[in-house]
Parts: sequence; C-alpha cells; structure tokens
Amino acid sequence: MAKLDSSVSGAFRKFSYWIANRSIGHPLLDGIDYSCIFVEPSALEQAYAIFANILEVDVSGKVVDAKHAERRAAQYIRQYVQGSLYVVDPPFERWELQLYG
Repeated sequence: MAKLDSSVSGAFRKFSYWIANRSIGHPLLDGIDYSCIFVEPSALEQAYAIFANILEVDVSGKVVDAKHAERRAAQYIRQYVQGSLYVVDPPFERWELQLYG
C-alpha cells in the first residue's frame, strides 16, 4: 500500500504548528486574534479541510503548493473572525470548502 510522501506529513505538521503558534498566513493574520477557532471545532475543521483540499503534490507525491494552501486557510480564518469586514479574494470555490469523510 502506498504511503504519503514525507513532504505531505511535513506540510501538515508545519500548518498545525503555525495555527497553534498564532503565526498562520503571515502577514495576513498579523494582529488578529483568532483564538476563537480553538473553541469552535467546526471552524478549525474547516481551516484544515481547506488546507487539505488545496494542497497539491507532483507526480512523485511531493507537495508543491503548501504556502498557497496555507494562505487560503488563513483567508478563511480571517473571514471567520472578521465576518463581512474581510472579503476573501478570490472567493472560495465549492471544492475548496468541501468536508470529506
């Protein structure tokens, strides 16, 4: 059975670290308190879903766009926290927001 490349594991590890360390999506969330996502599990779940849905790998299975996936997740977090004060550009597509499994 095939395993994920270590770069995928590394991308998720870094993403988790940056969220927990309050440094995700630098500089997009600088100065924004997004601690509310830690008490609202569905918000954190959605941020991870966006990251996972956008993350791409090359033919050898190595991650090629972790920063882009991180930025889109950070845009979601900012929109979640600030509501209509922040407009995601470009708007999320349905597949980016899909929750699987």
